[in-house]
Amino acid sequence: MTFPIRADLAARFTGALPEAADVVVIGGGVIGVMTAWFLARAGVRVVLCEKGRIAGEQSSRNWGWVRQQGRDPAELPIMVEAMSIWKGLGAEVGADLGFRQTGVLYLQNSEADRARHEGWLPHAQAHGLDTRLLSRAEVAALVPHAADWIGGLWTASDARAEPWVAVPAIAAALAAKGAVIREDCAVRALDIAGGKVAGVVTEAGRIRADRVVLAGGAWSSLLARAHGVRFPQLSVRSSVAATMPLPEVFAGAAVDGTLAFRRRLDGGYTLAPGDFHEFFIGPDAFRHFRAYLPQIRQDISATRFRPVAPSGYPDAWGTPRRWDADGISPFERMRVLDPAPNRAEIERLRGRFAAAFPALGAPELRLAWAGMIDTMPDVVPVLDHVAALPGLTIATGMAGHGFGIGPGMGRVVADLVEGRAPGHDLTRFRLSRFSDGSTLELGPGL
Repeated sequence: MTFPIRADLAARFTGALPEAADVVVIGGGVIGVMTAWFLARAGVRVVLCEKGRIAGEQSSRNWGWVRQQGRDPAELPIMVEAMSIWKGLGAEVGADLGFRQTGVLYLQNSEADRARHEGWLPHAQAHGLDTRLLSRAEVAALVPHAADWIGGLWTASDARAEPWVAVPAIAAALAAKGAVIREDCAVRALDIAGGKVAGVVTEAGRIRADRVVLAGGAWSSLLARAHGVRFPQLSVRSSVAATMPLPEVFAGAAVDGTLAFRRRLDGGYTLAPGDFHEFFIGPDAFRHFRAYLPQIRQDISATRFRPVAPSGYPDAWGTPRRWDADGISPFERMRVLDPAPNRAEIERLRGRFAAAFPALGAPELRLAWAGMIDTMPDVVPVLDHVAALPGLTIATGMAGHGFGIGPGMGRVVADLVEGRAPGHDLTRFRLSRFSDGSTLELGPGL
């Protein structure tokens, strides 16, 4: 069961690199692709460089949820905009991205769950969402023949889409419009002149550009740190599975404390643990331990600590923190970050699904995979210019929430790069929060 987007597949995007561009985007995930999309739409000469494959990492490995529900309040306005973009994106791209507004349901196992969900309702109401609390009977009607949940939090306007399909299709449409996209093209270093960005040094040569967007997901802090820009980014492994086609038990996406499931276009379900991820320990884990203490304390029962990050990972002990821009970089040594899934956890998912839907039993699996979810101590991204390095904009740390919000984030980043007002308050996402003495606080997102 091999993951669909792999480093050994032939590169699809092989555009010739120009000597110069207006903007270079580093990273071919949903944030990088959507940033390039909106830049190109504005007439900007943009080049997108991806070290491996478009959407080869977390942008194809996520759950496929497009949700407003449960967002950090600072993210919510951007997510509302993203939902609006998603509605017309397939038509603009000319492909079925799997976008369906079939709703998102947070299921409740306890009164504590219900109280937490009820506490998020004011944020939904402030942004005009259709979110509401459901009773036990309403949940039973929405998800018939299922386990007995005491209630739920339901946003009918929320949606799902197909990660394996969506981002590559958007990239293909972007390339067809004339934007340059290049896979197998690691950016080894920023080109700096006079204390400002002057371009990038890629494995295929230099590109002159006075503006660069770093949207490298789990790899972002490694490249930034090589240029003296530091922020406490870490990653966790999340295991996921896709079932063979099954009778429909719920058309949307749902999660309780132990199981997340989403209907897919192929008739199966994507399954993921609602309470389990794995954290590999490396040098950055020690370096940023204090910043992550509040998150660790809140999430300790759901986290499994692994003693050593695998070789080649961004925070592996043997991964270089410095390298020669004229030689092979860590980004070329691992084209696609492709962690093996936790097989025991995948088997537990089958059991949990069977317990939730006894009539179906343990589902047959089509595929199992894992992804590395990059995050920040306060579980919101960095979305900011770098004051110490003019010309560099960072858009990273989406904490596993990037797929759904990607179109909105791309529009915001494109406007930031172009010097236009982003239209949203980005204070919570500022880079300086890690160095200006601010107290980092986990938001009320669910």
